[in-house]
This record gives sequence, structure tokens and C-alpha cells, in this order.
Amino acid sequence: MAVSADGRFSLSAAGQLHGSTGILGRRRYCSRLVKFGNGEFMGNKLKLNQLRQGTSPPIRIPKQQIWMSLTTDIAAESKLRDLEMEKRDPRTVVAVILGGGAGTRLFPLTKRRAKPAGYQANLILGTVPIGGSYRLIDVPMSNCINSGINKVYILTQFNSASLNRHLTRAYNFGNGVNFGDGYVEALAATQTPGEAGKRWFQGTADAVRQFHWLFEDQRCREIEDVLILSGDHLYRMDYMDFVQNHRQSGADITLSCSPMDDSRASDFGLMKIDNKGRVLSFSEKPKGRDLKAMAVDTTVLGLSNEEAIKKPYIASMGVYVFKKEILLNLLRWRFPTANDFGSEIIPASAKEFHVKAYLFNDYWEDIGTIRSFFEANLALTEHPPRFSFYDAAKPTYTSRRNLPPSKIDNSKIVDSIVSHGSFLNNCFIEHSVIGIRSRINSNAHLKDTVMLGADFYETDDEVASLLAEGRVPVGIGENTRIKECIIDKNARIGKNVVIANSEGIQEADRTSEGFYIRSGVTIIFKNSVIQDGTVI
Repeated sequence: MAVSADGRFSLSAAGQLHGSTGILGRRRYCSRLVKFGNGEFMGNKLKLNQLRQGTSPPIRIPKQQIWMSLTTDIAAESKLRDLEMEKRDPRTVVAVILGGGAGTRLFPLTKRRAKPAGYQANLILGTVPIGGSYRLIDVPMSNCINSGINKVYILTQFNSASLNRHLTRAYNFGNGVNFGDGYVEALAATQTPGEAGKRWFQGTADAVRQFHWLFEDQRCREIEDVLILSGDHLYRMDYMDFVQNHRQSGADITLSCSPMDDSRASDFGLMKIDNKGRVLSFSEKPKGRDLKAMAVDTTVLGLSNEEAIKKPYIASMGVYVFKKEILLNLLRWRFPTANDFGSEIIPASAKEFHVKAYLFNDYWEDIGTIRSFFEANLALTEHPPRFSFYDAAKPTYTSRRNLPPSKIDNSKIVDSIVSHGSFLNNCFIEHSVIGIRSRINSNAHLKDTVMLGADFYETDDEVASLLAEGRVPVGIGENTRIKECIIDKNARIGKNVVIANSEGIQEADRTSEGFYIRSGVTIIFKNSVIQDGTVI
């Protein structure tokens, strides 16, 4: 006899009932299935006599063995659980993190970094800081780790030294992130023999195509699905929920999408779906009547009626899952010259394959432009924030720096984030994000500012020596006022400086002076020097 998880007794082979020797008496048995999981007999002593004298009439079985089992439905339930576990098995999923272009949308922050951006000639991925102490690449990497996915490829092209250094420090086996039998590998663009091999990555799909052989490698023999991720988005997502939905629907390709209202929909690529969530067509950043034509019933994907009215559009997030064999077929045979997933392969595939939409109704932000990067950082200071890095159950991983706590002396900080290893002395910080190793001196005032911090410290002796020579140390000098500004790493801003863009200029290239203005936001270049008394 055994007791199942739901409280039922089952009789094993040794306890089978026979016509003449069963526990219920000679040639007699109780026809009722007795269950204990619903609490009916909880705390009561069972009396076999009552079972023997039940109201059900006895059944006469002449000279025949009675085979009794109460485990049939338990076995069925166990099989269903096994199937569900199989659909969520992260060992059968590999993630590919990529981006495109030369980082032009986030220039000048990408001037000496690699980062994901628009899909143009070159595919690169990098390490622009976000949230004070994290990097863009930490977002998809952490989502993979928290989802149990431990096989990750990261595609890079050039300017990737900072990325490789960060990956080595943050995600090697000595930093407490255990990948078990998995791996994290950065795949750089390479040239191979032949005319086609002389080209660099031409887009997202071309980048994956150039490494398609990896998916047939011995290490990927168990892989069933390939997860394609973009690296310049801010969100927290359980990718295995996404993959499980993909497998249960039987789709060849599933696209993660975010519901949109009228005010933002025209900034994204939109999808049209049927009443079962199957993708029918795409439209890239539609306007006017074309936008209205892309409205869909988002209750199909799980939104409430009220939400569906407010958000009648669904935008592609640039997060896809492909059946492995389908992906290889599309890249090698069906669309061998297509360079991009979002604008070429997926729209064309919707006409021939089962392409399904998966609703992600949570915070998601494309931070591929200066304005969106700036606003997404400042949004982290809200109460409560729409997105928070502080989640104990699903943490955001990054490189270990072993920095001391920040030292704050006689300063006022309002609605701001101050990262570790910083020194704030008699200053006023308002609605700002302060990065690691930042130094802000007396009577400085920062408002609506994203300060990315520094890569190193200068000692007190070094600072004194620089000031004595009339030079500017790393950080922000005394009596300086800064508003609506992004200060890149290792910037040196002198005393009595004013950075406010009081004239409201939207675009300006002042490279020779150490700054740039994009979308109305002033960006102080990395390693640049802003002399004492400068007004911007």
C-alpha cells in the first residue's frame, strides 16, 4: 500500500485483491473508490466494518481474480507533470544575444564601447552603463540565468574589448554564477575563405547565419529551440515561460510583444494577429490610417477588456524563439540572402510558417536612443519605480568590483540613486543617478543628471597636485551646476561650471569642446575635460 501526494491510498501488486482472500471478505469487495485528499475522513478513524457493510450491493465474482488499482489516475497526472517539466526544460534551449549597427543611436556613449543598436552594416554589442552600476548586457544575461538557461552565445563585431572584459569578470565560474554544464561565449565576427566570407555581419540574421554550424555541434545535440535576444532593452522576463508557451502552441516561431497605446505605437514595428494569436502581418512604425489599421483585439493574448481598449496595438520586442530546425532551414535554404530577422525573415515567414505572438504585459523599454536611455535611467528613481534592479528572487548580475560603501558628507540627496564607491561632499543631488566611483565636491548641484562614474580613483595627493597645476581632477568641481545631462565615465568637470542648455538646443556637435547635444540632452564625453568657469 502507498500514499500518493494528494492523499490517496493505492494497492501495489502485492496487495491485489483476489476473489477468495481479499480484505473485504470472500468474493466481495466495496465498489466505492475511497479518497482521503479532500478532507472527508480527516481526523476520523476508519472502520473496515463500515466499508464491508456499505450501502452498495455486493458483487458476486465466481472463480475470478479481482485486480484492483487506485493508481491509474495518479500515473496519468504524473505523466502530465513530466510533460510540463519537459516543456520547461532549459537544457533544451540556447540563447543568442545580439544587436546591430555601429551604435549610432547611442552615440557618443558608444564612441569607445560596443553596444547593441540599429540593424545596419555591423553587429556589435557592448557595455554602456545603466542604473549606476550595471551594464546593458547584464539585462539579458541575468534574465537567462534567472530562467535557468545556461547556454548563451553573444555576438560581437568590433570595439568588443570592454564587453569581453566585462563578461570574463561577471560570468566566469569563480564569481558565484554557476552554469553547470553550460557556457557563455562571445562570438566575434570573422572572415573566412571565399567571397561571402570576406563580409562582416550584415545584420542580425546574417550574424546568426555565419555561426549556424554551432547549433549542430555536439554540445547542442539536445537543443530544441533557439532564443534570439536583443541587448539594448530594459525588462525582467522569465524566458522559460515564453519558451513553454511556444512549445504548447506548436508554433514554429514565437514573438514576444508588448501592448501599446496610441501615443507610443507609431514608434515601433506592429503586428496584426487573428483571434488565436497567430501573426498575420507586420507594419514598421505606421502613421495615421496605417496605424489605425494595425489595431487588434488584445484580449486574445490575455489583456482585460479595459486594458485592451487602452492598448489596442502590439509591438514586437525583438525577442524571438525559433524551433532549431526551422531556424536553420530559414537561414540556409529558405532565405539565404536575408540579413535581418525583424524586417525580412519574420515578416516573410508569417506567410508560410506558424508564427505566434506572446504577450509580455510588464515593464519593457527600448533604450537604444539617447533620450530613451536618459529617461529610463531617471525613471529608476521614481517611487515606486516601474522597473527596479532590487529583486532578491530575480537579481541582476554584474561584475564584482569589491568597492567600499559610498561616503556622503553633509549633502542633500532627493529622489536619486548613488552607487557604491562614491564621495559626495556638501553637495545637492536631485532626481539623478550617480555611478560608481563618482566624486562630487562642495556646493555642486546636480538635477536630472545621469553620471556614469569612473573606472579608477585618484588619490588625495594626485587631486591636490592636479589642482595646484591648474588642471581638473576626475569628478565634478566646486560650485558647479548641472541639469539634464549625461556625464560619461572619467569626465573631468571643473569649478564654477554651468551645464544647463538654457537655450534649449536639440542637436549640437561640440566634439572639440568635449560635449555633444542630442535630443536636447547634453552629453559630456568619456575622458573629456570641461575647464573651470565653462558655461554650456
